[in-house]
Amino acid sequence: MTPTQTQEPETLTMEDLLKEDQNSIRALAHGDIVDGTVVRVDPDEVLVDIGAKSEGIISNRELAARGEQPVSLNSGDQIKVYVIQPEDEHGNVVLSLRKARAEGIWQAVAEKESEGEILDAEVREQNKGGLIVNIMGLRGFLPSSQVARQFSGNLMELVGTKIPVKILEVNRKRNRLIVSQRAAQDEDRARQREELFEKLHVGDEVTGKVSGLTSYGAFVNLGGADGLIHISELSWDRITSVSDVLNVGDEVRVKVIKLDPELSRISLSLRQMSEDPWDTIEQRFPPGKAVTGEVTKTKKYGAFLQIADGVEGLLHISELSWDHVERTEDVLKVGDQVEVMVLNADKVRRRISLSLRQLHEGGPPADADYTPPTYDFPEDEDEGEAPAPPPVVAPSTTVNGASAAVEQPATPEDEGQDNTVDETADVEVTP
Repeated sequence: MTPTQTQEPETLTMEDLLKEDQNSIRALAHGDIVDGTVVRVDPDEVLVDIGAKSEGIISNRELAARGEQPVSLNSGDQIKVYVIQPEDEHGNVVLSLRKARAEGIWQAVAEKESEGEILDAEVREQNKGGLIVNIMGLRGFLPSSQVARQFSGNLMELVGTKIPVKILEVNRKRNRLIVSQRAAQDEDRARQREELFEKLHVGDEVTGKVSGLTSYGAFVNLGGADGLIHISELSWDRITSVSDVLNVGDEVRVKVIKLDPELSRISLSLRQMSEDPWDTIEQRFPPGKAVTGEVTKTKKYGAFLQIADGVEGLLHISELSWDHVERTEDVLKVGDQVEVMVLNADKVRRRISLSLRQLHEGGPPADADYTPPTYDFPEDEDEGEAPAPPPVVAPSTTVNGASAAVEQPATPEDEGQDNTVDETADVEVTP
């Protein structure tokens, strides 16, 4: 059996102890941010243990800086400090509490930039190039080109307010912090637009505010995106100017008629919030009925009359009088109120043919069959007079006591009531 051997403890020399002590002491450099523990709070300074060969010192002037909230420290508090001087003439480490906090904020701001986070900024003042803002205690700059579009004309409106911004640049060495209100607004609108398209469906009725007018329609802000009401979807009546129906700032209730998320387009309709007057046109205006209308437009081939809300009919020049009429304007003028007879109402083609002469004497004898001629018009109303093809007999009705076959004159395509939305007029929504 091997006898138990007793191992004697290793003897450390004074040199070994000094080396071990030196290795345990933290090496410091200017700009380091280290953790420390408050040892004592004196009237003129605060002693902090940072694991160095001597304690660090924070001037009490940092605890009550002008324009900032006073800082209260107590023995035992754990704090982060900034090394201003690793060793002064007395062998102490000069520390700063404010610079440590500022560096921490710079680091936090840099992280916010990399994450693309939107922050709140307090607008302090305006200068030549934009606005000075406060972000998390740091001084930042908002260039005038990055101000939200609605405030670009008057930056002073933003002074003293809090606004959402996105960080564009962080440069600690140059103390440079550049932000953008416009980028934050665009990102927020993109998020709202995405949410809006997720919940909207064709046929939904929504409320919005008119944000802009154009020659082809009105834009309505739906809260996240703008939708377009094409001029043909404003009213069942013929509209010549969008401003006759809507003004910027008006609140309107509209129907969604088309969605295109890929192109960010929303087509809206105001007229479809009410009943289509052409749905019952054939029942309300049977052949032979006398109605009163207002002349809305005169052409070389006749006149258009509004005989009800959203309903216009054509009074062909040949139906103005039993006598020959050279010019429509010789008989009727825009604004005239005139009583006419309905010859034919076509729900599918959305057209009504009218006659003025059928209400007056001078026509064919009562015992004669009268067949009104049909009319064919050129696509371009500025072309020459169109030829009249052979008459086509239509279902008979009674005209001034005589049995007469009624034919609806064909209306030029460019003058008929066009109630379809021009898809090419859809305009991409801008944030």
